[in-house]
Amino acid sequence: MPRTERRKRVAIVTPVHNRCDLTLQCLRSIERLDADGLEVFAVIVDDGSTDGTAEKVKAAYPNVQIVSGDGNLWFSGGMNRGFEAALERDPDYILSINNDTVFDRKLLRNLIETAEKHPRSVVGALLLLWDQPHRVFQVAPKWSSYWGGFRHWQQQTVWTVPDRPWKVEIIVGNCVLFPVEAIRECGLMDEKRFPHYGDAEYTPRMRRAGWTLLVDPRARAFCQPNTPPPSVGKMPFRKKLRTLFLDKGNANSLWRRTYANLFGAPNKLWGLVATPVFYLRYLIGKNYESSYAERVPEPQLKDLYANEVVAPEE
Repeated sequence: MPRTERRKRVAIVTPVHNRCDLTLQCLRSIERLDADGLEVFAVIVDDGSTDGTAEKVKAAYPNVQIVSGDGNLWFSGGMNRGFEAALERDPDYILSINNDTVFDRKLLRNLIETAEKHPRSVVGALLLLWDQPHRVFQVAPKWSSYWGGFRHWQQQTVWTVPDRPWKVEIIVGNCVLFPVEAIRECGLMDEKRFPHYGDAEYTPRMRRAGWTLLVDPRARAFCQPNTPPPSVGKMPFRKKLRTLFLDKGNANSLWRRTYANLFGAPNKLWGLVATPVFYLRYLIGKNYESSYAERVPEPQLKDLYANEVVAPEE
């Protein structure tokens, strides 16, 4: 009798803290993914939720594995505990996601097809805003020491990106397909330096280790828009100091920015050069992570990355 080839096994991992309705919505979207010929299972890391997330997920999706945290894991620790639980079940791939995401039905098959065609690749989805589904969100940041680090784009749409997978310098962690070999080779996220933004360092580390980072424009994930962090300028003095210098999990933390530049840069020297540039831009109001970026003209990504589009057979 002919040998039956083993189906590819895919673990889908997300850390959650409260927001139960979003988690259930995400699981409904996962349930509708085209998984023909695949063996898919989900791992939810419930990091101390107080809204009954674990109980409601267990009742609605008894086959979902739930890993419990104490409320102090943040994003990176939660993702790491989920990766560890998934690895015990010997998957071929791990898809890391945020729980405020819904997916095009073909997303998983497109990501896997691209990963299979391009060995030693980590593949990210095309992230779109679910309230403006033509607008691209946190895709293909570009490094420049002159900009003070990675520049995130504000004006890109589904019509301004390449029409085939293209190579990037970093993949934001909202929806990323990791071959298990990449995780075993490069380790887990750095949850000590990056409790809340481990993806800022994780895929650049893989890139330096020889893994190709790709974005597949056919694989579409729709994300809840980010809530802007409170303005530091309007905080009382003591809270301002605590936010900037002590709270590493805060979006406004200067430690977070310093670590992101030093460990996410193409090399340490570029990170060292970019960090004071970022702080200077921050002080004069020309920081590319602020509203200033919305007023600056952007190149279309299909032009900027024209030489990074991979050939179908590559």
